[in-house]
Amino acid sequence: MADLFELVKAAAETEDPVAVATVIEGPNTGSKLVLRPGEELAGTLGHPDLDRVVARDMAGELAAGRTGVRHYGEHGEAREDTVAVFIESFAPPPQMVIFGAVDFTAALARVAKVLGYRVTVCDARPVFATPARFPVADAVVVKWPNDLLDEIGASLGPRDAVCVLTHDNKFDVPAIQGALVTEVGYIGVMGSRKTHDSRTGRLREAGVTDAELARLMSPVGLDIGARTPEETAVSICAEIIAQRAGRAAPNLKEGDGAIH
Repeated sequence: MADLFELVKAAAETEDPVAVATVIEGPNTGSKLVLRPGEELAGTLGHPDLDRVVARDMAGELAAGRTGVRHYGEHGEAREDTVAVFIESFAPPPQMVIFGAVDFTAALARVAKVLGYRVTVCDARPVFATPARFPVADAVVVKWPNDLLDEIGASLGPRDAVCVLTHDNKFDVPAIQGALVTEVGYIGVMGSRKTHDSRTGRLREAGVTDAELARLMSPVGLDIGARTPEETAVSICAEIIAQRAGRAAPNLKEGDGAIH
């Protein structure tokens, strides 16, 4: 048991994802199983079939950053409640990657940090992408968006967000294309409805499909009448929360008329 706790401690210290399953009711109460993605399972809940089924559910809960109780049969059977298993996820902070070193970026970074995101600001222009302009960001990167996403894209998952706040054709299209090939849960793109229509045309010309376009939240944010950078940042983060929770909300993407 001490070895299992050491595994969890080591993962927490390096901010690597790890999930712990504990039998809280039924046979082998107190037994534990530890899952670290890409590594062998550690521990056992008392039966290999139960371990296999619970490990699958642990991976799903870890990807979503959720913790909760699941019920199984003694050998992992579904729709039975012989065994109650508490699955606890220790996931690293969700990531928000913001493309474009603009005033809206500074406000969005501040709100995202309040919500617990690890924030990366990226812009290809070194004169704008400086830590002094974005002091709350965890990283300020001077790169083209496709280059950054080539590096970190594999680490982006359903809990993460990419926000494209530029109005530069040569920057926003590769940023969107790069984000679309990842499993990131939210892709928000700033711009007016006219800008959105023009950008959509360029994306189609670049080979982006209708299914991929449907992933974009553009114009970005909930329709709350936001005007200032700070209000816009709140509307974007509120949209991310609503999407993650599966809640219907009045977003700008589905509306019409003026944004402001």
